[in-house]
Amino acid sequence: MMTAEIDPTPGEVARMRSWRGPLIAILVAFLVGLGLMAWLLSHSDRAARTLGVVAASPAPAPAAAPAPMLAPPAALPRVTADPQTVSALDARVADLESRIAHVSERAQLASGDASRAEGLLIAFAARRAIERGLGLGYIEAQLRVRFGATQPQAVSTVIAASRDPLTVEDLELSLDDLGPSLAADTTSGDGWWSSFRRELSGLAIIRKAGSPSPLPSERLRRARRMLEAGRVDAALAEVARMPGREKADGWMQAARRYIATRQALDVLETSAIVEPKTDGPPPLLPEPPRAAPAN
Repeated sequence: MMTAEIDPTPGEVARMRSWRGPLIAILVAFLVGLGLMAWLLSHSDRAARTLGVVAASPAPAPAAAPAPMLAPPAALPRVTADPQTVSALDARVADLESRIAHVSERAQLASGDASRAEGLLIAFAARRAIERGLGLGYIEAQLRVRFGATQPQAVSTVIAASRDPLTVEDLELSLDDLGPSLAADTTSGDGWWSSFRRELSGLAIIRKAGSPSPLPSERLRRARRMLEAGRVDAALAEVARMPGREKADGWMQAARRYIATRQALDVLETSAIVEPKTDGPPPLLPEPPRAAPAN
């Protein structure tokens, strides 16, 4: 299929030429204006600042005024202490130190008194339990803590006595049972001559006025009286001089144990008064021996 080309008419060619000229003139004028503006901006700072292309340079800051020279500080006047004021202050300080020392001494004395009172209370409680024939209970631990380091032997003796209680009443009853055998003559097998001499010596007894009678019955009576008064040591001395003392060996051992226990209690009470309490854990004490029961 063939396409026919249409040539413009002379009128159309004239119209196209009529608007092309002004358009070219406008473009040339625009390009000239751009060039002129670029030349002005590159050669004139004022024009650049006017158009806002270059920021205005800040005004120079005023120079700081020099600091004034300060005069050196004047020397402080030297203060001289008043001798009377110094003496009064020294006296007050000495008085305060004396009071502090006095208060400290009183505090130490109070602490020592409290420790002594505590020790005496423990020792008295132990004595009360021993005299009643009771066990120590919690007092045993207190004895170990309070006296274990200073009086271990006395503590061991008291603890052993509490585990095998013995009272004065027990000694009195045992002595009553042993009375007839203590007063009896145990040497009848020595022969008639020895018996005759003992009988003859018993007919006449020479002793000082006021001295106790050596007769066995009198010794037994005095031993019982001594036990009632709590003088176990004196009763033991009387029994040890009686003819039948061999039969009272168990009783005499029990009496000696009773005396040793009371002596140990005395030691603990004395220690509570004169010795300070020792800090630290209580030492391990040996197991108290089991004493033989009284016959």
